[in-house]
Amino acid sequence: MKNAAPSSDLRHWFDHDPAHWDEFKLRYRHELSEGNSDIKKLENLMKKGRITLLYAAHDPLHNHALVLQKFLDEQDI
Repeated sequence: MKNAAPSSDLRHWFDHDPAHWDEFKLRYRHELSEGNSDIKKLENLMKKGRITLLYAAHDPLHNHALVLQKFLDEQDI
C-alpha cells in the first residue's frame, strides 16, 4: 500500500534525521488526512480485525509506521 507511506519528497526531506522528527510527523499527518484509497483499505481491514504495519527503518523510535499507527488509532472505526 504505497500510498499509505509518506510521499517521496517528504521521505527525502526527513532522511531519518531525528532533528526533523516533530516536523515530519506534522507533514505526514497532513498527507494522511488528505486521504487516499490505501488509507481507506487499511481502515476497512481494521474493521475486520488487527492489522500489522511493517517498516524498514532501522530506528524504531523515528519511523513513519508509528505516525501511521497513531493516525489510524485516532480514526472513528
